[in-house]
This record gives sequence, structure tokens and C-alpha cells, in this order.
Amino acid sequence: MQKKSFSISWGNSSLEMLPSKALLLPQTNELLICDVHLGKAEYFQQNGIPLTNNSDEQNLLNIKKIVENYKPYRLIILGDLFHSKYSISESLKSKVENLSESLNIKIELIVGNHDIGCKVKNISFLEYKRSSNFIFSHEPIGKFENNILNICGHYHPKISLKNSKDKLSFKCFAMDEKNNTLYLPAFGDLTGGYPCKDAFRKWAIISEKEIIAL
Repeated sequence: MQKKSFSISWGNSSLEMLPSKALLLPQTNELLICDVHLGKAEYFQQNGIPLTNNSDEQNLLNIKKIVENYKPYRLIILGDLFHSKYSISESLKSKVENLSESLNIKIELIVGNHDIGCKVKNISFLEYKRSSNFIFSHEPIGKFENNILNICGHYHPKISLKNSKDKLSFKCFAMDEKNNTLYLPAFGDLTGGYPCKDAFRKWAIISEKEIIAL
């Protein structure tokens, strides 16, 4: 069934999965995204692969849109805001540092493997974070406690839908119920993905306005 968002429960908390590739936690008014990979085009350019820089502008615009739409108290990025410390231009650095003030929001970054060595102001850098009955991380940490859900990124989950003639691939939310882990879809435009395990519950993002439970 197609919806504009999907809500699931964890204990006494609810989680709203959005087709904007973000997760909203209504009880704490926190908005979560992951794997933006800003500067990825520049990184490829430095290695001889010609890509335009439009993806950074679009990713920053998408962040502004979801913050303006949902007005969260805090934006939490579950790692890999940047693609590499070697591809952060002064212009990109300035735009990221101005996000918190321009959007009037607190921004926290759970440091991902691609963020190592990246330094910007006005964003709090954390290794992981506990909030209510959740623990936020970049990579999955495994089952923590029976009542704790690990919400993370890194995996870039995708799902393929096919019939006898066509095959389409979509970014998705993926739940590993065995290990109490919810993987968020990669937020960035230039990010690839990895097929989900069959045992995972999945919610595919089929457009900017619709999400489907599988």
C-alpha cells in the first residue's frame, strides 16, 4: 500500500518514515537523515571523473525543505555528511557551517567513516547518541538491549522490484528485527546502495511523495 509516510511503533515511541529519506521521531521532535556525502562530486573530479557540483546544492536544498516542512527541534545526521576531508571546498564548508543558524535548528553529526578528519563549526560531533529507547550510530552496533532500537546509516539499503519484463531499484528503510536495527536510506543524490537481506522488513521510497511497505 502506498502512503505519504509510514509510522511504526517501538515501545511507547513512534517512528515516521518519510519519502524524503528522513525519519521523524514525534515524541522528541528529532529528524534523522544519513549518508549525504557532500563533496562527492569534487572527490571524483580530483580523481579524473567529470561530475557536476549540482548534487551538493540539491542535497542542501533538500535538507532545508524537510526542516522547513517538519520544524524539528533537532536534526541528527547519522554519519557521512561529507564524502572526504579532501573534497570540502571553502564554499561548501561555509554553507554547512551556516545551516544551523539559517534554519534555526540544532544539528548533531554522528561521525561516520567518511567524516573522519572533516572539521566544521556550528555542528556537534558525536560518536553515538542515546535518546529515549533508541541508540543512534553510523554503523550498526548489534543488539544492545532488548528494548533498545539501534537506528543507523552506512548500509545504503536498496530494494529491487521486478516483473517478467522490468526491474527497478529503490532506496528503502530496512528493519533487521533479529538485531533490533533500523537502517535509514542514504540521503545523498550520488549514493549507491546495497540489496537488503530477504529477512529484513522493507519500506521502499518510490517517489518524492510516496513510500510503500513490502
